[in-house]
Amino acid sequence: MSTKLYVGNLSFDATEDEVRSILAPHGPVNEVNLIMDKVTGRARGFAFATMDTQEAATAAIQALNGKDWKGRALTVNEARPREERSDSSRGYGGGRSRN
Repeated sequence: MSTKLYVGNLSFDATEDEVRSILAPHGPVNEVNLIMDKVTGRARGFAFATMDTQEAATAAIQALNGKDWKGRALTVNEARPREERSDSSRGYGGGRSRN
C-alpha cells in the first residue's frame, strides 16, 4: 500500500525531479506534487510525494527529516488528510459595508 509524505522547508527553486531524487534511494516513488504559487509560478517550499510502500516512506522519513538540503533543514513526515475549510475562510467579509 502506498504512503503519502509531506516534504517541507524546500528551497523555492526546488523541482519535482530533485524531490524525487532525494526520496528515490529509500524506495520507489510513485508521484511527486510540488506545490506552486498561483501568482508567481514558483515553488511554495513544500511538496507531497507518494512512496510505493510504508517501509520506503518510513526509511525516507528517518533518513531525511531534519537533513540539510540546499541550506535548509527538511521536514519529512507522513501527510495528514486535508482539513475541511469553513465558508468563513474563503476570503469574504472584512472591510466596511457598502450600504
